[in-house]
Amino acid sequence: MSENNNDNRDREELYSVRVRAGKRTYFFDVKETRGKDLYMTITESKRNFDNSGNVNYSKHKLFLYREDFEKFEDGFIDATDKIKELMNTGEFRDPIAERKANDSETQKEEKSEESPASEDSVSSDSKTQETNKETDSSDDEVNFEDL
Repeated sequence: MSENNNDNRDREELYSVRVRAGKRTYFFDVKETRGKDLYMTITESKRNFDNSGNVNYSKHKLFLYREDFEKFEDGFIDATDKIKELMNTGEFRDPIAERKANDSETQKEEKSEESPASEDSVSSDSKTQETNKETDSSDDEVNFEDL
């Protein structure tokens, strides 16, 4: 009987994508039920450290069924659009801009500690950073229409 349960578990996950976001990782897993219906689980896994420095993970899982995808997507888009609108008022902190500013400041400090570089190496560093940003952002983008 346990062999059948393992076969069902192996069979039910059809697709998985991981989105890393700082201390959190999100997993979007497409699965099938025993009745061959499709659904998605969205799991947030957050890395935590205890007082001894040991790593542990807390996980939260959301089950999203196929018949609810469109309504979920509409709600998600509405909420993110509202966040963008509210951010434009300037009344709320922008952790993304803060992170970019901190990264930029750290890079300036690191460059000032290094020996002066030629213009060629600076421009190649800029190209590398742009390439890294493109790579990083593509890992974080999830298009719900593709699911």
